[in-house]
Amino acid sequence: MGNTTIDKEEEKVVRKHRKSRLEEEGKSSGRRSQKASTEKNSGRKKGKNNKKKVSIIQSIFAVLFSLGSIGIITVLFLLYGPITGFREWLVTTAMTTMTHQYFATWFYDEATINYILDKNKVVEIEEETDLNAITFSSNKVTEYKNEYERAILERDPNNNDYKIIEISEKKFDGYLVAVYDASRIKTVVTDGLGVKGQYLTRMAENNDALIAINGGGFNDPGFNSTGGSPLGITVCDGKYVTTDTYKGTGGVIGFTEDNKLVVEKMTVAEAKKKGIRDAVTFGPFLIVNGKPVEVKGNGGWGEAPRTVIAQRKDGIVLFLVLNGRKGVTKPGASIKDLIDIMVDYGAYNAANLDGGTSSVLVVDNTIVNDPIDSTGAHKTRPIATGFIVTKDESDDSDHTLVEEKLK
Repeated sequence: MGNTTIDKEEEKVVRKHRKSRLEEEGKSSGRRSQKASTEKNSGRKKGKNNKKKVSIIQSIFAVLFSLGSIGIITVLFLLYGPITGFREWLVTTAMTTMTHQYFATWFYDEATINYILDKNKVVEIEEETDLNAITFSSNKVTEYKNEYERAILERDPNNNDYKIIEISEKKFDGYLVAVYDASRIKTVVTDGLGVKGQYLTRMAENNDALIAINGGGFNDPGFNSTGGSPLGITVCDGKYVTTDTYKGTGGVIGFTEDNKLVVEKMTVAEAKKKGIRDAVTFGPFLIVNGKPVEVKGNGGWGEAPRTVIAQRKDGIVLFLVLNGRKGVTKPGASIKDLIDIMVDYGAYNAANLDGGTSSVLVVDNTIVNDPIDSTGAHKTRPIATGFIVTKDESDDSDHTLVEEKLK
């Protein structure tokens, strides 16, 4: 009896331990199962995330490839497609610069470039300048034909020298200067004549100029910005500084002893006979004897910063300096743009001067426009010649438009 009781008690203890062990094993198994499940789910999530990342990267590459392909196709279409506008703009703009002609020669052969330049050019007017048409008038006008006439003729009673007029168009901006006394306009040249050019500010300072603009073209071997040798004929106060033959567009641009602007192809002998006192050489001529030149295509000069000199029938001289090279929004002015401006302001004779980085307007030895060089820097370059307005005792011109820059 006693042993049976003991055996039953031991059996109960064994069952209890067995049950406890089984429960513990069950819990452990559950934990392992849960852990395995968790790891499995985590693996699935990681797999999904990795696939998602790969998908995103593939999408990005696909978009970039598509954009690149579109870009390449667009460039090739512009360069070689059936629409010629961009191609002609590129070639004419590049080939009229000193340092950026490679933009055209990279993509086109010489025959193509010459074909484009022949389609886009200025048809020159080869006439002798009619000096009798210029009649200096001091009569005060109270009624004006239009806003341009008013801008030129309506001046401050105390302003005896010149007036600065702001020019602002979609593709360019700058200044037009009305000079009321043509006898005070002179030609200046670099101190390093034949060797190196000079900044216009220094030329203006050396010649005690009230105002100055850049002048004619110049030779620049190797495009090294030396600019010391003016093209063609250069005359300073009756002295013939250079007398080279010039075969380019335009010709002599200068003033007679009677203070009348001449824009004409001529030899040294013809210039002396006409009484040229101050002159440079360049072109093209824009207006001759009141007639604008014919412009084929875009004129062959592209869009760039520009400088123009002109004279009205009443003897008032116009200096025009326009900015450009400011991205695609403001590349500069075309030859047609220059003609339109000159016609608006009543020019009777007008000529294009050297442009690009050379285009500079100086007031009181300070550059007031915004020249940009071939590197994109906001600065000008040494040049060979310029036109200045000399000072006198009554200088009291209105500098309002450029006052901040002069400070």
